[in-house]
Amino acid sequence: MKKILLSMIVACMAIPTFSQVPVYLDDSQPIEARVQDALSRMTLKEKVRLSYAQSKFSSPGVPRLGIPELWMSDGPHGVRMEINWNDWGHSNWTNDSITAFPALTALAATWNPNLSGAYGKAIGEEARYREKDVMLGPGVNIYRTPLNGRNFEYMGEDPYLASIMVVPYIQEMQKNGVAACVKHYALNNQETWRGHINVQLSERALYEIYLPAFEAAVVKGGSWSIMGAYNQIHGQHACHHDRMLNQILKKDWKFDGVVVTDWGGAHNTEEAALNGLDIEMGSYTNGLTSESDFGYDDYYLGKAYLQMIKDGKVPESIVNDKAARILRLIFRTAMNRNKPYGAICTDEHYATAEEIGNEAIVLLKNAPVTKKAPALLPLKADYNNILVVGDNAVRKLNEGGGSSELKVKDMVSPLDGLRALYGNKVKYAKGYAAGRPMYGQVDAIPQQVEDSLRAEAVAMAREADVVILVGGLNKNHFQDCEGGDRQHYHLPFGQDKLIEELQVANPNLVLVLLSGNAVEMPWINKVPAIVQGWYLGSMGGKSIANVLSGKVNPNGKLPFSFPVKLTDNGAHAFDSLSYPGDGIKQVYKEDILVGYRWHDTKKIPALFPFGHGLSYTTFAYGKAVASAKKMPTEGSLEITVNVKNTGNVAGKEVVQLYIGDEKCSVIRPLKELKHFKKISLNPGEEKTITFTVTPDDLKYYDETMKGWKAEAGKFKAYIGSSSTDIRTTVPFVWE
Repeated sequence: MKKILLSMIVACMAIPTFSQVPVYLDDSQPIEARVQDALSRMTLKEKVRLSYAQSKFSSPGVPRLGIPELWMSDGPHGVRMEINWNDWGHSNWTNDSITAFPALTALAATWNPNLSGAYGKAIGEEARYREKDVMLGPGVNIYRTPLNGRNFEYMGEDPYLASIMVVPYIQEMQKNGVAACVKHYALNNQETWRGHINVQLSERALYEIYLPAFEAAVVKGGSWSIMGAYNQIHGQHACHHDRMLNQILKKDWKFDGVVVTDWGGAHNTEEAALNGLDIEMGSYTNGLTSESDFGYDDYYLGKAYLQMIKDGKVPESIVNDKAARILRLIFRTAMNRNKPYGAICTDEHYATAEEIGNEAIVLLKNAPVTKKAPALLPLKADYNNILVVGDNAVRKLNEGGGSSELKVKDMVSPLDGLRALYGNKVKYAKGYAAGRPMYGQVDAIPQQVEDSLRAEAVAMAREADVVILVGGLNKNHFQDCEGGDRQHYHLPFGQDKLIEELQVANPNLVLVLLSGNAVEMPWINKVPAIVQGWYLGSMGGKSIANVLSGKVNPNGKLPFSFPVKLTDNGAHAFDSLSYPGDGIKQVYKEDILVGYRWHDTKKIPALFPFGHGLSYTTFAYGKAVASAKKMPTEGSLEITVNVKNTGNVAGKEVVQLYIGDEKCSVIRPLKELKHFKKISLNPGEEKTITFTVTPDDLKYYDETMKGWKAEAGKFKAYIGSSSTDIRTTVPFVWE
């Protein structure tokens, strides 16, 4: 309310009586009528001024007409702390602490669209309370390589899973009058050379792998804004890319919202003016740290754009289109009188964060320590000496990571969560040190310190009933962090050696990995229990304790594959031109075979496959049955399968359906995810799951006809608990 007070005063001065309220200020009128009315009253300068920033995180409105500015905030996982008006420093407010929600990789691991909606609703309420109009998220770039520093902000390697999960997030967020700004459109799949790398790929890879989640966000989610990527695509920067923005986004998908640059993502006035960009933010910076003496009018869409218009080089239709889109966004957000008040750090938000964490955690491995012993997890009730080891057990993982950094009101660490359940039975040893988050360099830990911490933990492990090592990556530079990819695939900070020595000291070892990426596991055969714990935000420690104790039965599934070694990943199976590129260009040589598509088709087993996740119970699948042997050309096919909980505790299972084309004139993956359903089953309970398969599920992108096509012939439906744990198959024919 504070931020629009001046604009309201100006508006009131210009409006003598309520009966004379202009259409653009009357929110009972259709938005398009308001947009056209406002446009008709604006000067050329006012239209142009809408299109570039006035501060680090705001763009102006039209003060003369009482139209307020737009306020934006980073945070796909929470509302970022306030940043200074004109530099990147923290404003040091005392009232901008928020709830940190689980990272989007964790949300994807729930495979639960209902939780995605709850996530969007809660973060939208917090953004509304903080008076933000646009939230810069969610992110749906594809997990191409486990070295990408920002994978934790995205929704995994599969375009269908990301497409399903992103829609409810957007819809529920925007019910609060807060716009989603889906990012980074498109192909920002690494941080190395992100500002200029020229990505080259096939049309099939573009349409089949890298565009579907963005299309779903726009067409089904109705996102009100979208953020361009830093990189180039076939020689043109994504933030002003004629084909990506004008043709695909605005014409083909009928996007009626606003295209915003990533901060500093504009590079050329003519392209910015003509190629579909609407708001330019952060130019003359590197998007993270550097500043400039240039003013906001010096932006590419500033006075240079205005001069182009005056010189007749920009059609009036383009000027009005940009202004109309921005006005539409303002009317949907800042001038939406029907939006709720919002809320922050409520019990309901904490409960939502905890529930997402509960369903996100993936039980990767759970074996007995000896042949006659039960599986190590859940933890036995009679353990009296539980040793928790690891920097990540106490580290505030909401800090660092670049633009996704968060300032929390409350944070339950893994150590806090376990102590809340087990009290003084829990001891702690740091085990390893990770240093401070640093940009542009690695904060090295002296070897003497590393050795000392490891020796202390190993000595304490010998006396413990069970050891829980909470390790993984963190949000330091060159870990899971914006601005720099990981430099290697193994665990950092001497953790591999720590794991080996802890296991020798105490075979009852549980490893909890907190990360947004897969890691190499040379010790996998020695560690009986491994849990993928993600970055879970404010209530993460409670969720981890819930799962380890058995209070919650783990039911998360991996949204990406864990390769055994880095070269088993498709992006790394070729030369350096495939990853990270030669500093100028990059070629996606694995083409459409991303993630499990690569592992399946090339017969390269993953360490842990896409869709994998164990439970404390067991599920039996019946034989799948199709409603017919042939799918009608314009019709559909129903496939049913029974799933039964054959264990002793209630649990949730994600039933996954993949489709494979048995014979095709072009290369296709062995199978591709096309449907899934998450179900809850009590012990002994059985449910029938029905999937409806349509011709769209059979299609690939045909580069010759520039459209989607399915070839007549034999297909197979694969149904199972992961991409490799297939329990039943059904052949069918499409003619």
